[in-house]
Amino acid sequence: MLKLGFNEATCKENSCVERDLELCEKYGYDYIELRLDMLKKYFETHTVDDLKRFFAASHVKPFAFNSIENINFCTPQEWDVLVELFTFGCETAQAIGNPYIIVVPTVTPEVCTKNELEVFEDSVNVLNKLADIAEPYGVKLSFEPIGDRRWCCNSMRQGLEIVQAVNRDSVGLTVDCINVYLHDKCADVDFIRKIPKDKLFVFHINDCEDLPLGILDHCHRLMPGLGAIPVQEVADAVKAVGYDGPACLELFRPEYWAMDADAVFAMGAKAVRPYL
Repeated sequence: MLKLGFNEATCKENSCVERDLELCEKYGYDYIELRLDMLKKYFETHTVDDLKRFFAASHVKPFAFNSIENINFCTPQEWDVLVELFTFGCETAQAIGNPYIIVVPTVTPEVCTKNELEVFEDSVNVLNKLADIAEPYGVKLSFEPIGDRRWCCNSMRQGLEIVQAVNRDSVGLTVDCINVYLHDKCADVDFIRKIPKDKLFVFHINDCEDLPLGILDHCHRLMPGLGAIPVQEVADAVKAVGYDGPACLELFRPEYWAMDADAVFAMGAKAVRPYL
């Protein structure tokens, strides 16, 4: 049985951390994935102790921070900025008992032309560097391949090879329904079953419009059960591995951002529960 989780991207334009926490509690979500950009905004008027008090008193618990993006092939200046944000995430995660930070490969026109060996070697190197920073804080990295070919690591197979080469307990994978679909319309969904249980850290649940690959993008995400993704098949594969953590609803749909956040939370809880 999976748990019910909420990723703040789903209401990032029509809500805030404080409101998201209240609505997670109201609609029975078990876990929340907090966004680092929204956390920075939250800390303009709140403290980390405010977060600690909420989680100490609530059924809702923190799960994974989203996200450290464009981790590959950084310039020295880009790396310094990335490490500063990552360290902020690690410090906050340690303070509130948040176990994971999601890290995402790079998307640029230049980087997407790198060959697989180049991506493999750079990813292993970068994940080791980030794990060196994170481990003293008790934080783990969840590497998320993005299915669109514009991202330099875009398949679960490729992601698992990288994570296994890193070979650290603190480095695993995020499985996201739309990323599995964006890669090859879920033709290799059974590959998820090959992921060792101890390497599957995070599961994002969503659906999407029935659009051709190359046109389909993350703004076309939908509530589970409303689109083209075989969500049940993906959820079954995740559960077959032995994963029993949260299925975190992660959407980037402008239509949902234009709605009242309360309505989106209610709709999301109803849509995700059949897959748990």
